[in-house]
Amino acid sequence: MEKSFKNKNIILASQSPRRHSLIKKIVSGFDVVTPEFDEKLSSSNYTDDAIKSLSLQKALSVLNTHKESGAGICLYKNCFIISADTMVVLDSKIYGKPKDEADALKMLKDLSGKTHFVVTAVTVLDSDTKKAITDVVKTYVTFQNLSDELISEYVKNRKPLDKAGAYGIQEMGSEFIKNVDGDLENVIGFPTRKVKEMLAQAGYIF
Repeated sequence: MEKSFKNKNIILASQSPRRHSLIKKIVSGFDVVTPEFDEKLSSSNYTDDAIKSLSLQKALSVLNTHKESGAGICLYKNCFIISADTMVVLDSKIYGKPKDEADALKMLKDLSGKTHFVVTAVTVLDSDTKKAITDVVKTYVTFQNLSDELISEYVKNRKPLDKAGAYGIQEMGSEFIKNVDGDLENVIGFPTRKVKEMLAQAGYIF
């Protein structure tokens, strides 16, 4: 179906191949931009406001960095810029991407046998009006009691250094995951249902 002339283009501010795959479920065409933005939080303790601010600043960074040289004019016109940040949180502590395999092993040992939540903050930013909608989605994940051997095998074979909490739920079976309460796509890193709602709220026509 041809897009309505009223529609804006979609810019996905993410280099994640998982997000690239998931966004195709709701829009047929989009461009990808890698934001030039430091995603680190000032605290390791989780708050909704902090991750929402991170997502918003990531989207804004696309506007601020992709400008015509010397002109101060954003190269992106008639666009919705979508950014997302996903974190694993256990007992109010943020588990980001592990710095090495030893860190990944520790993270998974911490998560073993416990319930944590995975939170994704999503921003939809109108490049023309600069109006933004930001929201969060949380999913609660309970791990099985994992043996050291199973954890070591997973880290060795799956190399999860690019994943928050040192795991990708799409790679795990029932030997790892006891229960998921909420949106599974959110755990993967891109809650398409929420993103679609936000785009519609911003004026995108599906």
